[in-house]
Amino acid sequence: MLPGTVAMVLAAALAHAVWNLASKYKRGDALVFVCAYTYASALLCVPISLVFMADGQQVLGWQLAAGAAVSAVLHTAYSLTLQAGYERAELGVVYPVARGTGPVLAMLFAILLLDEQLTAAAMFGASLVVAGILVVTGNPFRSASRRPLQGLLWGAATGATIAAYTVWDGYAVIALHLAPVSYYAATLLLQSLILTPSLLRRRHRIQAAIRADAVPILIVAVFSPLAYILVLTAMLKAPVALVAPLRESSIVIGSLVACGLFGEGHLARRVVGAVIVLAGIAAISL
Repeated sequence: MLPGTVAMVLAAALAHAVWNLASKYKRGDALVFVCAYTYASALLCVPISLVFMADGQQVLGWQLAAGAAVSAVLHTAYSLTLQAGYERAELGVVYPVARGTGPVLAMLFAILLLDEQLTAAAMFGASLVVAGILVVTGNPFRSASRRPLQGLLWGAATGATIAAYTVWDGYAVIALHLAPVSYYAATLLLQSLILTPSLLRRRHRIQAAIRADAVPILIVAVFSPLAYILVLTAMLKAPVALVAPLRESSIVIGSLVACGLFGEGHLARRVVGAVIVLAGIAAISL
């Protein structure tokens, strides 16, 4: 992978950690929060995508519509699952588990759906990821509290959605030749339509939620599309199998900051676990 592409993916990882930390700061309704930042991201990205279309870099056709429709469903599932996990467990558990299991599940999806073969390095990496997850979460049954186990389950569910949209979006930009900005803007637009009926049922909470979470909404609205458009662009320059694991370097950032900002304990254990997960991801990428 070229140094410029590596830098692009690492910048995406940093942006991803920033918006996840902002999500943890939200105080209002989770669904309204997801809807608000999705609408704001769409308002930001759609005009930019129209410029790309006017310039001839993306043609409006069935490939764009179909690709974005599937992606919108998968990204909506990811957003709602992630927010549900953050409400029920600690970010320092949910975030590393989600970002660690995502590449492993993506690898399994590739084996089952694309008939790819596992290398010894990939198998070793997958084992390291599982070991790192166990270190980060600790023993789920060590006390009467179920929060560590909840974090493990919600993180794994989020990882499954990450794997699904990663594999699909990689296929969309590579095989369907969809421009990353236009493709993701269309995805955000369709996500907004999917979320609208649910938002209307909670319209009485909109004003209070926006007042309470205006800053986190704006941060997520900017950094979330920035992070993912960088990843989609990198997929055009390097294999998905390399890009997907490398972006998970955000795990280290998320684990460290979660302890510092939110007072989540076990700093040493979580750092060790995050490093093990990162080592496993590196092995998978090899």
